[in-house]
Amino acid sequence: MKYIMQFAIIIVISFVGEILNYLIPFPIPGSIYGMLILFFALLFKVIKVEQVKDVGSFLIKIMPIMFIPAAVGMIDVWSEIENIIIPITIITLLTTIIVMISSGLATNLVLACDSKKDGGKQ
Repeated sequence: MKYIMQFAIIIVISFVGEILNYLIPFPIPGSIYGMLILFFALLFKVIKVEQVKDVGSFLIKIMPIMFIPAAVGMIDVWSEIENIIIPITIITLLTTIIVMISSGLATNLVLACDSKKDGGKQ
């Protein structure tokens, strides 16, 4: 029952994000609105981490499976992207490297700030 309630919280927030996507005339996907709502709800303690932690961990563990439909969908459009596969591959590799580097730098910055706040204790 705990998992159903946690999943329901995430689904309701996602649904609210989709409603915002319908109501707000910006080209932002509803899932982004939902993630922002969940982020601020967690930040301002409207929702406690324990209320979504177990299902969130489960969803992260199965995330690679969620990419299978998108990869299979590539088969349908292969004839359209066949001529531009090399630029797509280069862009994908470069953006992946940029994201990895920026994520690492941001993590180091957060750890350094956290270390200064704790007085250097580890």
